[in-house]
Amino acid sequence: MSRHDAILSLHQILVTRRDALRKALAGDLSALKEFRAQTSGDTVDLAAQEADVSPQLAEVESEELEYLEEALEKMRDGRFGICEGCGNQIPIARLSAVLYAKYCINCQRQAERHGPGFTGKSNWSHLLDTPDTTDKEVFLDDIEPESLS
Repeated sequence: MSRHDAILSLHQILVTRRDALRKALAGDLSALKEFRAQTSGDTVDLAAQEADVSPQLAEVESEELEYLEEALEKMRDGRFGICEGCGNQIPIARLSAVLYAKYCINCQRQAERHGPGFTGKSNWSHLLDTPDTTDKEVFLDDIEPESLS
């Protein structure tokens, strides 16, 4: 199967998953409204523990829905399957495992090590306290380590 055919197949999976999440989220919201309207007294206390799980699940599903929408937008723009870190193609096997993968496996590992804000490119500007760093040369001796107290 060619990469193009594989991506078309992934498109159908993305659309199916997106539609399923939309339905689930709509169902959760209507069930929650119905639950609030029909319950009263001790029933609310008893069901409160179960109701706490629903908003958390809805949050996770909403986040996944955003990722799926972004992946579909990338497909429309021709950017789907391109690593945001290095610019290389993300292997189809990885995209099949993680439909909305933004990084190839190597860049994903780097992103996990470096945390939020990872772009795949070195950015040392955060080491300086001064906002204007355009003409200033920095040496390792110029950077003072934070105190450990």
